[in-house]
Amino acid sequence: MILYACALGLCLTAALVALLPARAVTVAAEVITALAGVVAAVAGARATLGHGWSAWLPDLLPLGGLRLALDPLGGLFTAITGAVTVCAAIHGIGSGAARATRAVIPLFVAALLLVPAADSVSTFLFGWELMAMTSLLLVAAEHRDRPSVGKAALWYAVMTHLGLVTIMCGLCYLAAGATGDGFDQLRAAELSPAARDVIFLATLAGFAAKAGIVPLHVWLPRAYPAAPGHVSPLMSGAMVNMGVYGVVRVGLDLLRGGPVWWWWIVLALGALSALYGVLHAAMATDLKRLLGYSSTENMGLVLIGVGAAGFFAADGAGPLAALALTAALLHVVNHAAFKTLLFQAAGSVQRATGTRDLDALGGLRTRMPYTTALFAVGALCASALPPGNGFVSEWLLLQSLIHALPASGVAGAVTMPLAVGAIALTAGLAVATFVKAFGVGFLARPRSPAAERAAESPRTAICGTALAAAACLLLALDPALVLPALTAAVTRVIPVGRPVTGEVTLRLSAITGSISPVLIALALAGAVAAVLSLVRAVATRRVRRPARLWDCGAGPVSARMEYTATSFAEPLQRVFVDALQPESAIDVTVVKESAYLVQRVRFRARVPDRVERLLYEPVLAAAVRLGSQARRLADGSVHRYLSYGFYALTGVLIVLAVIS
Repeated sequence: MILYACALGLCLTAALVALLPARAVTVAAEVITALAGVVAAVAGARATLGHGWSAWLPDLLPLGGLRLALDPLGGLFTAITGAVTVCAAIHGIGSGAARATRAVIPLFVAALLLVPAADSVSTFLFGWELMAMTSLLLVAAEHRDRPSVGKAALWYAVMTHLGLVTIMCGLCYLAAGATGDGFDQLRAAELSPAARDVIFLATLAGFAAKAGIVPLHVWLPRAYPAAPGHVSPLMSGAMVNMGVYGVVRVGLDLLRGGPVWWWWIVLALGALSALYGVLHAAMATDLKRLLGYSSTENMGLVLIGVGAAGFFAADGAGPLAALALTAALLHVVNHAAFKTLLFQAAGSVQRATGTRDLDALGGLRTRMPYTTALFAVGALCASALPPGNGFVSEWLLLQSLIHALPASGVAGAVTMPLAVGAIALTAGLAVATFVKAFGVGFLARPRSPAAERAAESPRTAICGTALAAAACLLLALDPALVLPALTAAVTRVIPVGRPVTGEVTLRLSAITGSISPVLIALALAGAVAAVLSLVRAVATRRVRRPARLWDCGAGPVSARMEYTATSFAEPLQRVFVDALQPESAIDVTVVKESAYLVQRVRFRARVPDRVERLLYEPVLAAAVRLGSQARRLADGSVHRYLSYGFYALTGVLIVLAVIS
């Protein structure tokens, strides 16, 4: 309790200090924010190890007061938030952000810490709204400098508050059937099956919107590029996790599980989001937009695990449910680590070059060597290739689905192979996505003057990014370090034994399967060393002669001849053309003297978001038409305005008379 209170106090102190104009005070605010992250991480880790606590402050909030409690599940998400905050705060030192932005960031961190510690409906909604408002202010921070930021902030504001409305309706309906709004009282509530269904679906919609799950993902690829460079890691590494936390807390804890069809929906949404997100990430040329769609992909993988856990729990397969939820929570931890690393590296690239367009980058390996190496680590982890940390959690997830096939009945025999196929296809596309991002963005020659002038990031930015990379490597080589915390969080909602054991080697309890990340890493390192030694031995036997690369007789190779991000993704675009439906246009400009002489040919291509086009654009068009028609109601007549009030009051009285 004391550590958690200290973390919140440090966040408030940092917000106040950031408002002061002195340069040294600015650095102090960012250091205090990093210290708050350290304290929060320790407090969350202690809660996962059994040192939980609860508190009630009746005078801080109206009605029910402020109820806080940190159990192992909430402690896990608190620890993740604290760790991400440390990296982001160190990376942001000296970033030159506006004073208001620097003051809002610690408040955003405080809101992120408040959500998993909430122990009542009113406290949870207060923390959720504070998180929504502070993140909205950060997304809109640079609206004066970039016109696109205002539109992105509007999308984010609408989506996040619609999600809040559905969560509020669901939780208030749940509290209405209980003796109070405390979580212990909600767990003891006796509700009809129909009421439970409505509550779960309403809250699932709100939490899915926060996690960036399809079809509620449209804010995410807009908000991440719009947010300042050191804010995006907090949003992707910590904030989207709260959507997963909400699904687990409400679905598996407060509602104590539910029918199988609940978790079919969760699993289907997860699979759809994983595939849809990685496809659009593979097509994206904006580096931060690519990482945004990658977050949709990874949150989809997490929801596959959560949905499988609920499915197995409803079917009575406790060990499999615990294994699936362990894999999902481990992927939450791993995603927070490598996505923090990738967004910080992307922020460094944007600050050095002034662009996020992969087609305009290249050649950063020689100009930004540390950032290039750190991004390579993050790309390896995000690709789910060994020895990256993403490989371990996806392997665990696949094990839980594969071992369910013999005993999961007809429903599982149909669902689980499809989920396995979705995960496998997602992993393959993720490799192509990050090979494109790293190869096109950092290797070869620079394709623009901005990339040629790029310089390495400041030491503090490199240190913050290196800290996230160290966490990725530690989780990759010894993921058993977080197993005690994961086991405590899983047993909080699924009371079974330890599903995964081991230190250097991960073993599945009561299920055949084991993996040794350290041995895999050593084997890969040995294989690479052997190949390099063989190449070196063969090369030294011959006399080296410098020669120009074969250029097919076209002259020296220039940057215009390199693969761009668009051309790299074009083969994949052809394969998935029916799903993506890309658009292209060719503009031909002829000379004035003759229409037969071409002066310039311009080719444009884009891959639109089909969900946005099919679902959101018709709704927005209908809203515009309705708004245009509604203007007739405001014609300036006072008598008409008074009649509106009279009719509204009469209607309310009639409704009250009927239902009373």
